[in-house]
Amino acid sequence: MHSFIINASIQVVPIVQDKHPYDWVDDAIEIIEQSGIKYEVGAFSTVIEGKYDAVMQVIHDVNEHLFLKGCKEWISNVQIQIRSQEDITADEKTEKFKKVSQET
Repeated sequence: MHSFIINASIQVVPIVQDKHPYDWVDDAIEIIEQSGIKYEVGAFSTVIEGKYDAVMQVIHDVNEHLFLKGCKEWISNVQIQIRSQEDITADEKTEKFKKVSQET
């Protein structure tokens, strides 16, 4: 592919009862953390950002880890945004919406 920054979101949905689903999700997030790639954990998915090959490698590594750890079944929901001539960042898309929430 190209050498520009892309971003993606990955959501892991375990379909097993062998342990709490959050434990499998925590394992996936640990793989993302260990990758060194830029990421932000959200309530429903984790956004990852980097060069195309690095992002795809992290997606692969998450799924491979779940397989090797014995997760019987899961869904990986992945969304990827790519620009062919320049970087695309998550901050670019969300910065104007970031504000400190205030309790009322």
